[in-house]
Amino acid sequence: MSRQWLSLGGIMGFVTDILGSVNWEAIIQLAMIAAIMISGPIVIFLLAAQGGDL
Repeated sequence: MSRQWLSLGGIMGFVTDILGSVNWEAIIQLAMIAAIMISGPIVIFLLAAQGGDL
């Protein structure tokens, strides 16, 4: 039983090491910039599709 917990602890330690080493702030900032850059053409396309005044 204790060997099973040790192997599970090793796996969880490996997962937390990988997740801890990721720069989450940079990933979130890049995702926000991508969302802003994609939303511009989408808004223009929707206005053109509805016959809006561009």
